[in-house]
Amino acid sequence: MTKEELGQLILSSERQLYATAKTILADDQDCADAIQESIVKAFTKIHTLKKDRYAKTWLIRILINECYNIARQKKMSEQLDESYVENLTCHEEHYDYSELYKAVNTLKEELRVPVILYYMEEFSVKEVAQILDISEGAVQKRLARAREKLKKVVQLEEIFA
Repeated sequence: MTKEELGQLILSSERQLYATAKTILADDQDCADAIQESIVKAFTKIHTLKKDRYAKTWLIRILINECYNIARQKKMSEQLDESYVENLTCHEEHYDYSELYKAVNTLKEELRVPVILYYMEEFSVKEVAQILDISEGAVQKRLARAREKLKKVVQLEEIFA
C-alpha cells in the first residue's frame, strides 16, 4: 500500500476512527489525540502491513492500542487528581445521549467495543476478531452477552419510565 492510498483510507474512515475512539475514550480531545497519533504511527509503520485488504483492520487496531495507551495514562493521572472524576461527571451531564447510546455505554469495555465495531461500524465478526486480536467465537460470545445485558437495561428503563 502506498502512502497516498493510506491517506485515502484514513480520509474515508474518518467517522469510523472517531466512533471507535469514542467507545474507549470519553473526552473528544483524547479521541482526537489518539486518532492523530494513530495516523502518524500508520504512516511510519506502513511497511509492516502485509496485505492491503487488511489495511482498515490494521488501522483500527493501531487506533485501539493508542486509545488504550491514552486511557492508561489518564487512569494514572486520575489517581493523582481525584477532582478529574468530578469534572468528568459534570461534563457528561451536558450531553443529551440517546437511550440506546446510554445503554451501550453502561457495558464494560470488553463488550462495548465489539458492539460498536459490529453494529455501528458494520465490521464483520471476522474483522472485529482481527481488530481485537481475539477469536471469532469470542466476538460472537461477547456480542451475545452484550445483547442480553442491553435487553435487561432497556427493560428496566421501560419499567421505570
